[in-house]
Amino acid sequence: MKILVIGGGNMGMTYAEAMAKSSFLKKKELMILDTNPQKIEELENMDIFDVHSDLKTCLPQADIVFLAVKPYHAEELMEDMKPFISEEQMFVSIMAGVTINSMQESLGMPKVVRAMPNLPAQVGKGVTSFTASDEVSRVELSTIERILATTGKAIHLDTENDIDASTGISGSGPAYIFYFMQSMIEAALKMGFSDHDSRVLVGQTFEGAIELFNSSDLSPRSWMDRVASKGGTTRAALDSMEDNNVRELISEAAHAAFERAVELGKEYENTHA
Repeated sequence: MKILVIGGGNMGMTYAEAMAKSSFLKKKELMILDTNPQKIEELENMDIFDVHSDLKTCLPQADIVFLAVKPYHAEELMEDMKPFISEEQMFVSIMAGVTINSMQESLGMPKVVRAMPNLPAQVGKGVTSFTASDEVSRVELSTIERILATTGKAIHLDTENDIDASTGISGSGPAYIFYFMQSMIEAALKMGFSDHDSRVLVGQTFEGAIELFNSSDLSPRSWMDRVASKGGTTRAALDSMEDNNVRELISEAAHAAFERAVELGKEYENTHA
């Protein structure tokens, strides 16, 4: 099996490096393509990929092709790819808003997977949701899942609507966490803590809470009840959040991301119809 990653940006590199470190691919089985001379030099110096700068030298060899470019480059890239592809190949897109149908039409190929990664994939703690066209077999889906899981966990979803919904939870989710962390850091600074101590207090608190959550089947509400005693400090904080409708605001934010993901897909299809 040979895999080609097109695009040496953040997410392309994240998946390429994770695959390179996995046990089921050798160096010559993993190709990466970029057209930026500085990026090509960087990739060659890493000495873990078969590096290319021209589609015709690598695309015909690939069994699976990852498209990891910005969505506004998608149409031009897929047009350039068409002379070098075949129906046996699978195409995995991590381009936001580019639908399976639009890729099938642009490439003229049936086997397309659409995936939504998130930023923690860069440290092996990501979650990637994915769905595929009907032409992708169960065996092929299993292979894709193994590849995507090299960056953390992979979840197969039934429809593209589910992919858009996952954008509102996991895709955009890290930013919600960072927003909450930033708010807590700013609160700590106002209480008189140093920058360093504020970061440690907040960072370790989040890391510890996540570890507790992952170590058991208890719900977040159950953990809140364990921390918060009647009339105590934690209950005062939680009551303040409830009074200010923080729960509803977070839900509305996630739905806003979901709705925007749907809009992006429609905008892309309308632009390239």
